[in-house]
Amino acid sequence: MKNKKGNLKTVAHEQRTRRFELRLSEAERAQFLELEKALGLSRADIVRIRVLQHSKKMLVNTTEIMKLLDGIGTQIGRSGNNINQLAKHANTLQQQGMLHSTLIRDLAPLLTEYIRLQRKLEQSIRRLIRLIRGQA
Repeated sequence: MKNKKGNLKTVAHEQRTRRFELRLSEAERAQFLELEKALGLSRADIVRIRVLQHSKKMLVNTTEIMKLLDGIGTQIGRSGNNINQLAKHANTLQQQGMLHSTLIRDLAPLLTEYIRLQRKLEQSIRRLIRLIRGQA
């Protein structure tokens, strides 16, 4: 269980009196301190979470993941904007009688594949978000 600060709560009747020492190289120590800063957790909490509570789960930097997902969302938005511009241009050509059937025939499978990939990406992002929430 976590308290308001995100630290693990101790069971009321159980005091933490035992000390555990860990030796690290300078590189490992620097990496550990960086992880502590990125996750916003104390060293003790990182060890408790990783070793005792969720030994099969990975600690992740959710802030970094959310930035990456935001970037992906921006790119999806740009792709959608480009597709809308192409559709508008195609409609203009259609009204002028200048739209060739070969262009439509070539474009249709590309749009179908784009939609398939976008749906697959959305499913993957939803799965990732569920996994992240499961660690909170």
